[in-house]
Amino acid sequence: MLPQSTLDAARDLLARLEARGLTLTTAESCTGGLIAAALTAIPGSSAVVTRGYVTYSNEAKQEMLGVPAEVLAHLGAVSEAVARAMAEGALRASGADLALSCTGIAGPGGATPGKPVGLVFIGAARRGAEPHVLRRVFPGDRAAVRAATVAEALALARDAIGPRHKES
Repeated sequence: MLPQSTLDAARDLLARLEARGLTLTTAESCTGGLIAAALTAIPGSSAVVTRGYVTYSNEAKQEMLGVPAEVLAHLGAVSEAVARAMAEGALRASGADLALSCTGIAGPGGATPGKPVGLVFIGAARRGAEPHVLRRVFPGDRAAVRAATVAEALALARDAIGPRHKES
């Protein structure tokens, strides 16, 4: 389902989080749980991954993560503000140290003027730090967009926790 390079990135991220004593949660829309699936494919991931939220509908985003209805109404589910609110909401609801979120248009339908197929917003919120959101437009079909989103989310999480500790 996911390339070996993505699973290797998940393994590396989990090792970095565990070395720092940090936990992680996910809040996913367009990937439908693939970020959590990549992470939990790695044995021992339960030491780091606390839970995952698949919030495909706007109602789920509001009920489970506290995404404001007015933000969804004014900006739409595929927006920087919603990705940020999803990550912050997952952080709040889970008690984890780091939350990853994503919302986007994986296709083949769903595009609107200004929001093409492949448009994805990926967020990371870490306790005590400002959330960060990336805007990407990934090429390819639905599977390619979702796989690229997972890979980019893992890279964003790695960046959010900083460089690997050097061995002494």
